[in-house]
Order: sequence, then structure tokens, then C-alpha cells
Amino acid sequence: MSENQNLNTKSGEISFRDIPFSSYKIFFICLIGVTFANLDHQIFILVQGSLSKFFGWTPQDFGLYSAITFLVSGFLCSQIGVISDRMGRKKSLLVSTLLTPLFVAYLAFAPNTVAVLIARTLGFTTAGAQSPITLTTVTESSPARFRGLFTGILQIGFPLGAALAALLISLILNEDGSNFQYTFLLALLFLPYGWIIHKYLPESKAWLDAQKNKKESDPKVSTLILFKPKWRRKSLLLFAGQFLYAFAYGSTFLLPFYLQLDRAFTETEAISMVGQAYAIGSLGYIVAAVVGEFLISRRNTIVLWALLGGCAFTALIWLAQTPAQIILTFSMMSFFFYGAYAVMATFIAENFPAELRATAASFSGTLAINSGFGLGPLAIGIASASFGWNEGFTIIAIAPIILAAIIFMFLKPVPREEVF
Repeated sequence: MSENQNLNTKSGEISFRDIPFSSYKIFFICLIGVTFANLDHQIFILVQGSLSKFFGWTPQDFGLYSAITFLVSGFLCSQIGVISDRMGRKKSLLVSTLLTPLFVAYLAFAPNTVAVLIARTLGFTTAGAQSPITLTTVTESSPARFRGLFTGILQIGFPLGAALAALLISLILNEDGSNFQYTFLLALLFLPYGWIIHKYLPESKAWLDAQKNKKESDPKVSTLILFKPKWRRKSLLLFAGQFLYAFAYGSTFLLPFYLQLDRAFTETEAISMVGQAYAIGSLGYIVAAVVGEFLISRRNTIVLWALLGGCAFTALIWLAQTPAQIILTFSMMSFFFYGAYAVMATFIAENFPAELRATAASFSGTLAINSGFGLGPLAIGIASASFGWNEGFTIIAIAPIILAAIIFMFLKPVPREEVF
């Protein structure tokens, strides 16, 4: 059986042993890339206490600066998705992989707030762009029956990157956090990974076929295509659901602050607890992918995981007191609330054809996520000062999770055999 036949075989006719080696190779190259990209991103989040102390920022300042960087990078990432649909997945991923460590490493030498914001914006733009590129690459290289499993497990790169970042930072950061600048230099360790992408990652066959079938009369790929009648409702609902979910997710970027300021833990203790919770919660991505692929629809998995994640978040904020309780409830929140992203990413990719997939993933996915990631920290920073941390998280995080679940219910499940 050829690779092309493998990729297009109907659900019931393929087993794990029939999956071509190239699908596994592409998957692991992309998984490692996503892990490194999120490690680079998480350094800024995890050392927010020392960073803020060094530049004299309050939690509200950190929320505002996060909003600025995420919103700008969200727009830039949406355009990178368009570029990826035009120039190809491999070239786009290679460029972003090479640039990300350089921008992140510069944060170690940034002399002022403006320099930090510029470097952070550019760094997260190139790191964030890897998400839609790797998602579409794995989607297009995986057999239909296991596509959701592959793309779902791909998302564990996010919690694994965060857990690895927490581990490495804990080894470097001293007790008072005065040497936090060195943590940004960790990004340079992964700069050589660009060679792996250049040498071993093939260009997406689905993208190459789409380019061959293009006609001169076909419009150039643009985000505006998503607002045409055929795609408008789907694009906007996906954007709204992703935005609200990411808005809630973004508020959790200040959980290290919360654990330090409200729960009186040290910075290294807070980073350690967050890292452990991410590592344990990464299993939720795998379970969500399996459930969404083999047991119930991906749409229903998103709704179920969101509601259970909201319950775990409530327990973390209102019930957990000891470090063990915090790690347990944080892990369950990560398992369900964060784990739903394993299914969301695939669900977005399946809703659009190959020639629009990276563009749609960048708009309804990355732009919505980055916008939520930006406004969430800003909102919780303001809410914590106005109402208190617990009340703030209830309003800014838990309520939007439930609303996002409702919005996803208005979208129809996508039959796997209709994706390609």
C-alpha cells in the first residue's frame, strides 16, 4: 500500500501498522518544534515576578504589556498563516524556528520596557506562528482515521514546553531571582533545530497538490476569503469560541503572580508547582485526542473538556490550600481546560480545505488565541485589584470557559471522511 493510499484510506480500513513512516517522522519533527517554541514563550511568563521587579512593573502593568504584545503578535501571526499558504509550510516553519531564539535571547539584554515589548512581540510572533504551521503540516500528512490523534498529541508540546521551561528555570534562578536574565539565553540552545527541519521535514503534499491545481482565475489567499458567505459563519463562530477560551487561558498566565502575592509562595516554589501541574496535565491532551477521535465527536469533546476544566479551575481557586492540593487541582485544570486545545486545533483544521487551512488556523486559531491571551492577563490584573484574585478569576476565567463551550455547540461536527 502506497503512502498516498494510506493517507486516503477510509476509517475502518487502516490500522497503526499501515501508517507510513513519513507520517511519524513529520509528527515528531513538528512536536519537538512546538515544544521548543512554547519553552521560549513560557520563559517570559514564568519569570514575570523577577522581570516585573527589575523594571518596576505592577501586576496591572504586566497585564497591560502582555496585552500589547499578544494583540500585535496575533495580527502578525495571522498574516504569517497567509504567507505559509503561499510559500509553503516548510520554509515558513524554518524561518520562524531560526528567528524565535534570537528575539527571546535578546530579552536578557533589553535595557528598558520598550525594548522588552518589541523583542517579546517579535519573539512571540515567530513562536506563535509555528502553531498553525505545524498543525496544518501534521493534519495534511496523517491518515484520516488517526488525524485527530496525531494533531491532538501534537498539542502536548505546549504543556511539555512549559514544564521543561519551569524545570530549567528552577535550576538556574537563584532565590531572589536577581539572575533571571540568564533564563532567556536558554532559547539559544534550540537554534540548531532549524537544521533538522531543513534536512528532514518534507513539504506538505496536500499543499503542493493544491498549488498544482490552482488556476490563474483563483483569488490569492487572503484572510478576507474567510468572510465570504461560504466561510463567514464558521470562521466567526470558531474565532469567538477560541477567543473566549483563550481569554480565560490568558488570565492563568498570572497564576505565578497569584501564588506569590495571594498565597505567599516564593517565586521558585510557584514556578515549580506550575511546572509540575503542566507536566501531569499534559496527559489530558492525549486523552482528549483519543476521546475525540474514537469515542465521541471532537466538537462534543471540546464542550465536555471545557466544562470539566471550569470545575477544576473553580476548585483550584476556591478550595485548594496546601501545595499538594494546588498541584492536584491545577493538574486537573490543565488536564481538561488546557487539554481541550488538542481537539480545538484539529477541529479548526478540519473545517477548511487545504488551500485555506493555514490561513483559517491563523485567523480563527492563532489570532483569536493571541487576542485572548493578551486581553486575559490585562483583565485579571484589573479585576484582581478591584475585586480580589478569587473573584477576578471567577469572572475573567471560569465564566468565559462556560460561554465558549456554549458557542462551540453551535458548530456542527465534521465527518472525518469529508476532510479531504
